[in-house]
Amino acid sequence: MSLIRLPELLALLGGVGKTTLQSWEAKGNFPKRIRIGERAVAWDRRAVEAFLASRPTVTVNCKDDPRKQAARP
Repeated sequence: MSLIRLPELLALLGGVGKTTLQSWEAKGNFPKRIRIGERAVAWDRRAVEAFLASRPTVTVNCKDDPRKQAARP
């Protein structure tokens, strides 16, 4: 089993904070953490990857973004 620690996990989640992560865990929407020491936790990498694969993705095309068009001279 490959484990992932918090800093790498937060980077993978792209801006999700610790509080949101804890909320997802409490609601059962995210894989549970695994205690690996007295003060250390990690997550199963495969479970996290499965979670990410199950989430919808959003693509933003800056060319079509009205905020970008307004900034052009």
